[in-house]
Amino acid sequence: MATSLGMEASSKRYSTYFIHFNDLMSRFKKASAEGRIESIVKHYLKYRVLIIGEIGYLPIDRDAANGFFQLVAARYEKRPIILITNQPLSKWGDVFGDYTLANAIIDRLVHHSHIIKITGQSYRIKGKLLYEEEGDVGNL
Repeated sequence: MATSLGMEASSKRYSTYFIHFNDLMSRFKKASAEGRIESIVKHYLKYRVLIIGEIGYLPIDRDAANGFFQLVAARYEKRPIILITNQPLSKWGDVFGDYTLANAIIDRLVHHSHIIKITGQSYRIKGKLLYEEEGDVGNL
């Protein structure tokens, strides 16, 4: 769904950027070590639509978490962010390693937002089960 929204934004000539959360966190970690967090934030601020996927699958360090907060704060009420996560917001303190920081991020993200909760089976798993039901597992 997020990819489709990004493609639609692009078709309307909105500059759109998609990045996986762990890749973004790696960039923030490296930038922090080099004293360049502000330049990374400025880089991602220039895109009209920013899509960040797969938040919360792996733990992140404090420097990366702080960089993410700065990015969210810089885009707050200026440019949209589309986030994809399987983690409930109540668990983001564990993801970011700091509940206060996570609450500050969430506060900015949910203000003026639309949260779409998708429940049910993953389409990837659903497709696999379809093959198993047909007896084609050995032919994958």
